Parts: sequence; C-alpha cells; structure tokens
Amino acid sequence: MSRPRVVIIGSGFGGLFAARALAHADVDVTLVSKIVSHLFQPLLYQVATGILSTGEVAPATRDVLRRQRNATVLLAEVTGIDLAAHRIHASKLGEDLSLDYDYLIVAAGAGQSYFGNDHFATFAPGMKSIDDALELRARIFGSLEMAELTDDPEQRRRLMTFVVVGAGPTGAEMAGQIAELTGHTLRDDYRRIDTTSARVLLFDGVDAVLGSFGPKLAASARAQLERNGVDVRLGAMVTDLDADGLQVRYSDGRAERIEAACKVWAAGVQASPLGAMLAEQSGAELDRAGRVKVRPDLTLPGHPEVFVVGDMIALDNLPGVAPVAIQGGRYAARRIVDTIGGTPPGADFRYHDKGSMAVTSRFGAIAKIGAIELTGFLAWLSWLFVHLLYIVGFKNRAVTLLHWAITFVGQARTERVTTQQQLVARLAVRQLGDNFSPTISGTMESDDSTGEGTKGR
Repeated sequence: MSRPRVVIIGSGFGGLFAARALAHADVDVTLVSKIVSHLFQPLLYQVATGILSTGEVAPATRDVLRRQRNATVLLAEVTGIDLAAHRIHASKLGEDLSLDYDYLIVAAGAGQSYFGNDHFATFAPGMKSIDDALELRARIFGSLEMAELTDDPEQRRRLMTFVVVGAGPTGAEMAGQIAELTGHTLRDDYRRIDTTSARVLLFDGVDAVLGSFGPKLAASARAQLERNGVDVRLGAMVTDLDADGLQVRYSDGRAERIEAACKVWAAGVQASPLGAMLAEQSGAELDRAGRVKVRPDLTLPGHPEVFVVGDMIALDNLPGVAPVAIQGGRYAARRIVDTIGGTPPGADFRYHDKGSMAVTSRFGAIAKIGAIELTGFLAWLSWLFVHLLYIVGFKNRAVTLLHWAITFVGQARTERVTTQQQLVARLAVRQLGDNFSPTISGTMESDDSTGEGTKGR
C-alpha cells in the first residue's frame, strides 16, 4: 500500500519547518508553493536598504530540501481546496492540476493590508516579497540619484523626503535603516546634495512606536529612532496617497499634505484568501484580518486531518511572528506522525514565547525576553544572535554575518544595484492585467509570511 500523503501549502517558516520535521516519517510530503524560495521576511528591509542580497533572505526551497528524499517541491498556486474529497486544486504554468492528500498543512501566510485602499500599493509598496524589497531599493536610491540631478529646491526636497507608514517592527526598522543610510552611510557619496538633510518620517495612528513591547521599551524605541534622525508622528492617519505625496489627518483634527517621492507601507496584514475557503467549508470563524479560528490542536473543526499554522490562525491572541509559525509547523508534523503510528493525541498546541526584538539603528535595538527588557547595544547583540539562528543554512549565515560586519562596523552597503525595470515593474504588471500569467506572477509574491516576521524572534 502507498504511504500516507502529506500536502503542505506554503514554503515559509510554518511550511518549511513542517516539511523538515517529517524528514524521517514514513510519509510522502509534497510542498506546494507559488514561490521557489523560503523567504526570511523579517530581513526584507535590509534588502531594500542595500545591506543583504536576495540570496541571503530567500534560499531556494529545493536546495534546502534536496537531501530529504520523501519530500517533493511543486511550484504551483493553490486555487481551491476540497475538504470533503481530501483534494487541493492548483495552477501550474497555466495548467490545472489536482493533488489528493491524507493530511494537509495550510501555511499560506498573509499579505499586506491597505485597509480598503489597495490603490495605495502602486505608490507605497509593502514589505512582503522580494519584488517589494527590490522595488523599494530602486525607489530609495533612485530618489537620491534624481535629487542629485535636479536644481529645483522644491523638487529636491520632495525627492529627499522618505515616508514610512506603520510604527510596528517592520516600519520602525525600515525607518531606522533609511535614516542610517542617509544620515551616515551615504553622506560622502554625493557632490550636489547633502544626504544628512534628508527627512525620514514615520507615521501611525496609534500612540506608541512598537507599543506591543510595553510603555518602557516603546519610549526607548522612539527615543532611539529620533536620535537617529527619524521624525516620528503618532496619532496620524494617512487618508490619501499618490505619486507625489500623501495626505495625513492627525488626532487633533489637523490635516497636512506632505510631498514625498518615496513611500513605504508597513501598516497592516491580511491573511491568505485560502483562510476564507477553509472557513466556508468547515464552518470555522474568521477574525477581522481573515485568520481562521482553529481548534486548540491547530486543526479545522470537523477535519482532524487538516492543520492550519502561522499567520493564518486566530488562537489565543498569538502574534504573527516566525516562532509561532515554526512551532506550529513542527507541532502539526508531530501530530501527524503520532496519528499514523497509533499514538494517542498529545497535548494541545502551546506557544513558547522566546521574546520579541526590533532594531532601531546601527547598534540600537529593544528586546523583551520574558521579564527581561533590554535596550541599546546589548539588545542589538541579542537581535544579531537570534536572527543568525533563524537563517536557514550555514553558508547563508556566514555570508549574512559578513554583510552585517561590512555594514554595521564599516558603514558600507554592498547591495546597491538598482534598475529602472525594478522601479516600473509594478506599473507594468498592472497594465498587463489579465494577460499576465497568474502562476508566473504568483512566483513574485510572498507566501507563508509571518506578519511582522520574526519580530517575536
């Protein structure tokens, strides 16, 4: 008889670690993903600001699983799930295919949310895919290059104004690195502009930067960002956004138009549409972000063979961070192995919080590990160590460490190559519309993302 078939949707933290946890199980694993890499999303901002290359944050999934003989990687975009028939439907190079499963792990992650203003994406990319990061790199460095060329002071001011929307970990880290880049790294690179005069603005409608870390660390994070040159504006809602700037409404009723060429959106996440598909067939509820309210063992109601992990789950207010996805993927794999072996079900899923971290400047960060709260250089060292552990593969760890040494000690950026094609690709894709192959375009998107990434590292 054939071995049990385990299908995993998503190649991010939840999906990949579930597949690896099944390496020695007597099962056949098929990992279905619409991208060909395992994306370390929390470090995308370092790709955007010239610190790391795409290879360090997105190693090929086939390479990671090359020695796992019971695992097959399939490049396809899942278009449907039939829970009653134990079958998924997918599109591969424009052709439809079906895969039957005995066990299913859904780890399709989450994408960027613009809170109903999806047209903002054209002028303010999120931070969810390699394409986003490369486009933002082109926008950041391209804005400075154009500022070097213009003689118009108003135009130069617009080109040298950088806006980040969202004061969570992704937004704070991005704003801090742009400030580091313009205030220190590039200050001697240009002849006609002074990069230290660039403005970096961080907006959010909440009343604290990194508020989930608690008031003490949130205050420290804001102070670190402001010392680094970031103009932090809280209680500020972005009401409109276009190619030249954005409209902001403050909590006191004031409204302001800000001219800015380069804008980054880091203000929200929305779970994969597959969550709604699962909920409709199983009767499970969805929360406001589209996450599935799973049972305590991460299964769907009435479907003990289907596990949902990572950013797609709504359970016990768990954060959308990498450790939740990793632990969930491993837990689902263990439950499958126990079920196949006839072992009685173990305990329900319990997340072991290993702490939260966010970096704010070259040697500045905040960290919360249990009852321990760290700030400054010690928090930054903790951030450095933990992130190296999460990077897949020794080679990637070594190369990343080298790039970090060059950047943080030597104040250089080795990954500054940009092209005009990267800058206009989003507009080109929109114009192509339905003529653009859904499977090919899917390879450019992130899947199995982890919300704010390993901000819970």
